[in-house]
This record gives sequence, C-alpha cells and structure tokens, in this order.
Amino acid sequence: MDHENGRMPTFGEALFVLIVDALIISYGVLDIHFESGAVFGLALSAHVPLFFAAVFTAVMGVFFLGRRWRTVEEGMINGITVALQAVLILLTIGGLIGAWIQSGVVPTLIFYGLNLLSPEYFLLASLFICAIVSLSTGSSWSTSGTVGIALMGIGAGLGVPAPVTAGFVISGAYFGDKMSPLSDTTNLAPAVAGSELFDHIRAMLWTTGPTLLIVAGIAYYMGGSYTGANLDNSRISVIQQMMSTEFTISYFGFVPPLLVLTLAALKVPAIPGIVAGMLLAVAMSLFQGTGIADVLGALHSGYTPSIIAQISEAADMGAVNELVKGAAVFAGESFETVKEVSSMLNDLLARGGLAGMLETIALILVALVLGGIMETCGFLEVLLRKLMEKVRTAFGLVGSVIASCIFTNMFLGDQYLALVMPGRMFRPAFEKFRQNGKGIDPRILSRTLEDSGTLTSVLVPWNTCGAYNSGVLGVPTLSYLPYAFLNYLNPVVALIMTGLGIGIKWVDKDEDKGTEAQS
Repeated sequence: MDHENGRMPTFGEALFVLIVDALIISYGVLDIHFESGAVFGLALSAHVPLFFAAVFTAVMGVFFLGRRWRTVEEGMINGITVALQAVLILLTIGGLIGAWIQSGVVPTLIFYGLNLLSPEYFLLASLFICAIVSLSTGSSWSTSGTVGIALMGIGAGLGVPAPVTAGFVISGAYFGDKMSPLSDTTNLAPAVAGSELFDHIRAMLWTTGPTLLIVAGIAYYMGGSYTGANLDNSRISVIQQMMSTEFTISYFGFVPPLLVLTLAALKVPAIPGIVAGMLLAVAMSLFQGTGIADVLGALHSGYTPSIIAQISEAADMGAVNELVKGAAVFAGESFETVKEVSSMLNDLLARGGLAGMLETIALILVALVLGGIMETCGFLEVLLRKLMEKVRTAFGLVGSVIASCIFTNMFLGDQYLALVMPGRMFRPAFEKFRQNGKGIDPRILSRTLEDSGTLTSVLVPWNTCGAYNSGVLGVPTLSYLPYAFLNYLNPVVALIMTGLGIGIKWVDKDEDKGTEAQS
C-alpha cells in the first residue's frame, strides 16, 4: 500500500478507531434492556450506524493521519469493487427466489420435508427440514422465523424443551444459509476473499459436511428421549393442504434445484447456473398457466401469496372453506391453527425478486465502504501486522481468522462486518503466505470466514442475528447456545482439519492451479 500521503497509524490509534467504530455500530443496532430499566442501543438497521462509523474513520484518516481525501475516496470505491460480482449474483438470486416460490419449487421442498417428521426423529428431522428450507431460500432468518416457529410448536407438543428445539432449528437454518448459493453471506465471503462462489462452496464441504454429520448423530441420540411421545399431525396436515391449495406440488419441483447443483458440479459459473435454474422455474410457472405479467412481476418484486394471504385475514372457517373451494377441507375446530399456519406461510413465501435484494445490497456496500476506508488509511494493516507477528503456519493463519471473526461478531454486532472486516484484513496475508514453497488458495480464507463469521453471529445475544433469533423463537440466546451444535462445532472442526492438513488447497507460487492436501 502507498503511504506517501500522510503517515501510518500507530497500533494504539488503529485500536482506538476499531473500538470507537464498534461502539457506534453496537449502540446503533442493539436494543439491550437492563433490569434497572436502563436501555443500551437504538435498535436501528445497521445501515446508518455503519455510515457514521465510516465517516468517523474517514475523518481520522484525513485529519489525523494526513491522508488526501481523493485517496480515501478511491479506497471506498475499491472496497465496493470487490463485491460487484456478488451484487450481480444477489440480484439474479432475487429473481430466482421469486420464480422458485411461484412455480412451486420452494413449497414442494417444504411439503415433502415435513413428511420426515416422526416422534423419535423429531430433532433430526427439524435439523434437516430447516437445512432444506434454508438451502432453497438462502435465508436463515426467514427459516427460523417461519418454519422454525412451527417446529417450536410441534416440539412443545412432544415435550421437547424449547432451547433444545431452537438449537437444532438454528443449526439447520445456518447450515443451509452457509451452503446455499442463494445466500447473501455465501456470495459475500468469496467476493471479499477473492475466490469463486462454487469453489468456496466446495471448500466448505470439507469442514461443514463432517460437522453436519456430527450434529445429526447428536440429534439422533437426543431424539431417543422422545420416542414415547405422540406427534400431532394436524399442524403438518394444515401446512401441506394450504400449500397444495396455492401451489402446484409435484416431484418436478425438485428439478430446478437439481439443475443448479448439477451445473455447479460441472463448474459452470455461478450467474449462468443461477439463471438456468430461474428460467426453468419460469417455464414451469408458464406451463402451470400463470400469466406472463405475473411471472415477470415475481422476478422483479418477489412472490406475493394470494389464497394463503386471504386465509390469514378470514373471519371464520366458512370464509376459509369458501376461499379454498374444495381444494382442502378444514374442520371447524381447527380455525385457530389454520389462521396461525396461513400467517406463518404468508411470511415465509412473500419474498424474492430483484427489488427484495436492494436493502441487503445497500448494507453490504456500506460495510464494504467502511472496510475500504479502514484498509486505505492503514488501520487494518497495522492491526494485521500485530496479529500476524507470531503466525508461521496455516493452522495459525486460520486460527487468527476465526478469532478475528468471533471478535468482530462480539464487538461490531453484525455478521456482514464479521465477513468484511476480517476478510479485508487477512486477504493480503493469505496472498503472501508461503509454506514449503506453496501458497494457500483464497477459498480457504472465504471458507474460514463463513465457518466462524457467519455461524457464530447467532450465538452472541447483542449481535443482530442472536437478537433476531432469540426474539422470533422465544428463547434467550444463552439458553439455546449449548444446543446450536453446528454453529460452535464448525470452527472447531475447521481448526482440526487445518491442523491435520486435510482439505487445504495449496497453489504453486506463480500458478493458479493447485492440488488439495491429503491427510
């Protein structure tokens, strides 16, 4: 980095800027109520606090370090540039989600996923149902806030403690969010680290796959405690009947996801693969009789439920049965369940579209602006140099990234920053790192960012993810934390795999291609 205009910050100054930025962002996004009645935080969206943190950082760079404004501005632009491909992918994904819901792809996945439920396999099924829904939507928040709530109710009927159910719901939701090519974090991490989307996903299989198997084993073992319980199928039946009323449910709904996965396995670039899955869903909608205007509307603004939305507003069971017109038959005594389920499904399925991604993109861009300023002014370089003084191995490098991501989640309160800040900070170190004459592939950085940054965000009570999931599931963060096995075991597995040299992609110093290390 060229520092001819102005000076480099000291470690104390860099640490001061980091702490002040953390306070600005934390106070803006958090909403902590103390027993004394005091309140900390404004409960704002992270956009504005991030903006003011960026302003403060720029002021420190210009007025205290002597950086030229033009240099700082170029740093902001460069910070945004690294994520332009991710922005294009997110816009494409917005259209894909709208098309997948409208064509019945997402409802089909949920419909057949619910058939997995049985008393002794409830926890295991909850894990995989949430994983399937999150994989298909790319959103852990919508999964835990909709399907997760339904599973909480079913778990209560089985006598499963709420924190236990919540832990497995979150584990499944965050597995899908982490591994789905539709997820914003899954696209952001490789953009920041300099890797490719599907290379990033393949790299995560080395650490997240074994972790999921471990968590599945735990779910199976713990589920044995509830084998004597009786599962009330009424809620599941209502969900399935309601989705059958609104959508075309068939095994054809599995074809678009399989197409996207197949193209990914064939190493087709992300955007063409996603567009192919979207166009196939569009063709399915047209074949089902949906008008072209409605199809294009779903691509732009997302899908808006019709029958399900009307049912959620119905005054009595007679009105409900009039709306479904014989496609489903609901008993009079199940009216409250029907209303509750319709509201849940309406929240889950009213999403997608290019426009629906704009708020997420805006948040990512502001976070990248802050990261770009931190890097250009030298704050990140100074902090990295101090942190890297004793790092001599790939294990130490990966461990430093994990520690930094957890620190960022705890002190900056937002998972996007836990990807952007450590990603920007460690990218030069990964590019320069050499061991036995080999370099380390950037996909290892992007994988580690998600192994720790994405997954541990929900374990921090004052982080936006922890606060959200605690609120929608009705369980304190520290209560479900011990049972969110995937979220805290994944970083541990990543460290163990790195220490054993398994799943590490090494590259020759001057070549783009490399060979994966074997155990």
